[in-house]
Amino acid sequence: MPKPPTEAPIKPDGASAGRMANEFLTFRLGKEEYGIEILKVQEIRGYDAVTHIANAPEFIKGVVNLRGIIVPIIDMRIKFNLGTVEYNEFTVVIILNVSGRVMGIVVDGVSDVITLAAEQIKPAPDFAANLDTDYIIGLGTVDERMLILMDIEALMCSAEIGLTDQNIIH
Repeated sequence: MPKPPTEAPIKPDGASAGRMANEFLTFRLGKEEYGIEILKVQEIRGYDAVTHIANAPEFIKGVVNLRGIIVPIIDMRIKFNLGTVEYNEFTVVIILNVSGRVMGIVVDGVSDVITLAAEQIKPAPDFAANLDTDYIIGLGTVDERMLILMDIEALMCSAEIGLTDQNIIH
């Protein structure tokens, strides 16, 4: 009896989706390319004016009204200290659905959707204890491209960003 393949790519089918999905939306922040699970992405929009919120951290640009839903907008370029932030015709907002909450992230541009097989994903390297990399799933390779694969849910649910209810302590 032949053995089933052990490294077959996992296709999201609803039941086995979640953390095992291997389709990623890729985008640029500065000179690097990142990838997030496509299942977390609701839509991609051009950058529009936001309503600023007093005393919000600098990386929270404000909120927008998206078809009746108030959506916080996080500028990932500011969050990751990527230098001067310019808003131009390539700047986009990726609208996400994370832990039942709709939020947007500002990025320099969206590249494409790619499917990575298990052998194309390498574990993230260990860094010094003072560098928070808990949100990095690993590094994906496609031809000559290297992608930083992010667990966007872990990042958005972190106490540092604090946009989900599970981190609010009363």
